Amino acid sequence: MNFGFTEEQEMLRDQVRRFMHEDCAMTTVREIVSAKPAFSPPLWKKMAELGWLGLIIPEEFGGVGLRWIDLTVVLEETARGLSPLPLVSNTLAAAALLRCGDAAQRQAWLPGLADGSCVATLALYDEPNWIDADAVTLAAGDGGLCGSKPYVPDAGSADLFVVAFRAGAEHNELKLALLERDTKGLSVTDQPIIDRTKPMGTLVLDNVSLDPDRVLTLAEADLTYLTDCGAVAVTAEMVGAADAALEITTSYAKERVQFGNLIGKYQGVKHRLADMYVDIESFRSLLYYAAWTVDDAPEELSRAVSLAKGYASDAFARIGIDAVQLHGAIGFTAEYDIQLYLKRSKWARPMFGDTDYHYDRVAELGGL
Repeated sequence: MNFGFTEEQEMLRDQVRRFMHEDCAMTTVREIVSAKPAFSPPLWKKMAELGWLGLIIPEEFGGVGLRWIDLTVVLEETARGLSPLPLVSNTLAAAALLRCGDAAQRQAWLPGLADGSCVATLALYDEPNWIDADAVTLAAGDGGLCGSKPYVPDAGSADLFVVAFRAGAEHNELKLALLERDTKGLSVTDQPIIDRTKPMGTLVLDNVSLDPDRVLTLAEADLTYLTDCGAVAVTAEMVGAADAALEITTSYAKERVQFGNLIGKYQGVKHRLADMYVDIESFRSLLYYAAWTVDDAPEELSRAVSLAKGYASDAFARIGIDAVQLHGAIGFTAEYDIQLYLKRSKWARPMFGDTDYHYDRVAELGGL
């Protein structure tokens, strides 16, 4: 099995890296996140023109028709610069439509997700740290959907919400509802969060009527698949952000003088940088295999992604802490970018399952 990237994939990586350097540099990122919502229509349009929004969407629906391993290339590089744009949310919503939607629903919604005219997000669970079918508690009543969905990624900029809920007389059926932002009874409130480059919100539903043409059947296997895809996407972003944090910290160690020497000369600094590098390369390799399984070995996806996300969740958190500490007191200041990577590590850690969840899952899948 050859995990070397093709020439086309490396060209894609270079394209994304140029975009982040020229169009979405850190000064631009800071400007975007200071606004409400934290969104840039011109940059989103450019992403669409470059084909990234429809990367995994088949060509028949206006997408590029590539694979998840190609998507990881894009997500690594956008996360390297802490892009605040809702690329992951939009992609996961597309994955839900591809997995659970019928032909008419795919044709109605996927072209808009691919060309950027519609920004979508996926809202699965009702508990922030509980990954299980039972954690979908929002239920449809006689008057429609009534309740809330907390911690919905990119809720402030989304035009379309793909919302998991329970239906049936005993609420034992899982469904997905396609709800547009202007739906009567639907409102969004911002949620305070540590990482402003990853805005989240609460979706409030007050007797929202359900159109049968906009309801998708969600089997438990589908819920697991979408959760696994989310974990793959977040881990890809963790690889890119962790790599950038290491690069920034290494550069600082080559410039900062203390006790008459560059701090990079001291073994205490060298060893921590080396540990960061080993951790990044380890969960990078696990990620690439997990991304490959999405399309080529779906029966191995759950175990593969749990190994990757389980490792990355704790490792990236350590990397974020070490990166700030190696900068000294200045690393904690808002003016320095390195603290933004620590915040990203804190945001990513519980998303789609933390280390405990994923390692327990690996043990369970292994028969322990």
